Amino acid sequence: MDSALQKLTVTEKVGYSLGDLAANLIFQTLVTFLAFFYTDVYRIPAGTAATIIFVVGLLGAFAFTPLVGLLADRTRTRWGKFRPWILWTSVPFGVLSLLAFSTPDLGMQGKIVYALATYTLLVLVYSANNLPYSALSGVLTGNMAQRNSLSAYRFVAVMIAQFIIQVLLLPLVLILGDGDKVQGFQNAIALFAVVGTAFFLITFFTTRERVVPTPEQSGGVLQDLADLAGNRPWRVMLALTILVFVNLALKGGMYVYYFQYYLSDAALAEFLGGIGFTGFIDGLNAVLTDAGMAGFQWPRDTSTSAFSLFNAGGIIFMIVGIGFSRPLADRFGKRDVFRGALFVSTLFLLTFYLYPPTAVWLVFASYILHGFSYGITIPLLWAMIADVADYSEWKNHRRATAIVFSAMLIGLKIGLSVGGALVAGILAFYGYDAAGAAQSPQVVHGIRLAVSVYCSIPFLLGVALLFFYEIDKPMESRIERELGARRPQGGMAT
Repeated sequence: MDSALQKLTVTEKVGYSLGDLAANLIFQTLVTFLAFFYTDVYRIPAGTAATIIFVVGLLGAFAFTPLVGLLADRTRTRWGKFRPWILWTSVPFGVLSLLAFSTPDLGMQGKIVYALATYTLLVLVYSANNLPYSALSGVLTGNMAQRNSLSAYRFVAVMIAQFIIQVLLLPLVLILGDGDKVQGFQNAIALFAVVGTAFFLITFFTTRERVVPTPEQSGGVLQDLADLAGNRPWRVMLALTILVFVNLALKGGMYVYYFQYYLSDAALAEFLGGIGFTGFIDGLNAVLTDAGMAGFQWPRDTSTSAFSLFNAGGIIFMIVGIGFSRPLADRFGKRDVFRGALFVSTLFLLTFYLYPPTAVWLVFASYILHGFSYGITIPLLWAMIADVADYSEWKNHRRATAIVFSAMLIGLKIGLSVGGALVAGILAFYGYDAAGAAQSPQVVHGIRLAVSVYCSIPFLLGVALLFFYEIDKPMESRIERELGARRPQGGMAT
């Protein structure tokens, strides 16, 4: 296919990326705050809330995701295979997001049924939206350099959503609810739902599917699965996806304990004052209250405040790293850049074990450098999965984009579940006492190991796995060239 027809405009790249920003406003909220919302806002027992989250998560991974993948690959409309799913789910996604974070007073049994029903429906619609959205990146263009660029745009949007949720959501909840968390969550989610629905519609109207299967392609579900089983790059990427998200869940869940129980409160307070952050928050509150508005409700305790700033710094430098991803991948190939950047980011994780409790500056500097290095890999993971779909088409003369991506999303959910379980398991192994204001030296030692050595193991295994991933820079070019000659000309979905 003519490479000029495969070139994406900035409008299309931005339009596509807004879909992931919209989805992640809700996804990041679910990952970070759903348990807190159920227990502290809706007042469902913690054990019941954990069961709902775990069971529905498994249902999403092993039922909803593969089902949507099979259906999406067999969708035929004048708009293409995947864009219609974004259109069809845009409004239900917003409505169900709002319902899932609403708090009707139904009695305890009614609350449990309501939470289970709304969360199940939200996960179903999320799968029906996000899997076709992810697969869409594999058919917007067959040009691999353009995919690198598209992924960079997409994951800048993801990082913006992550920053909003991990750094600003709790202050936003307090402000929008005027101190009432129940009302604040509902108002914040209502805002996200409206903005998200609009962004999904923009994604639908600004994108076009250019990669279409050859007319003679045939085969059913069993053939799709057989193609996957014989696809070594797919097996490598599935294992890599699991390992990456085990790391993300493990370190993300452990950092809060590292700040609360290991780092010195006095050193954290001195750090926040030294960089002018404490003065900035005080000045901002003075301006807001003088104007007759509510003050900015930033967390007051030192460890939580520093932890929020820590997250913010990491996310900002991940965005900077994303900016280096495309030029490096275009020059050296995705595989080699991913492997090198992942290894360097792991070295900065390992340094956390070496720092004393007062080394706050070094902790922040290491996390910033880790964030920059890891940021380079963020767009490459999903661009490589799109390349795996191309590899499958090139090798088997059949294209099944959504089923390739569905397997990776299953890997993502497995990784998050395993990593989240490891957080609780490691704390329990070392004797963590949730009721204690302080923890034993053994527990603190376990926390130090978790945020350094233990969370480095999945990344190091991922680096090793990539030696078995055969799609290097020369093979990328060969696959792109031969598929371009093989695919039908025209037929672009509008």
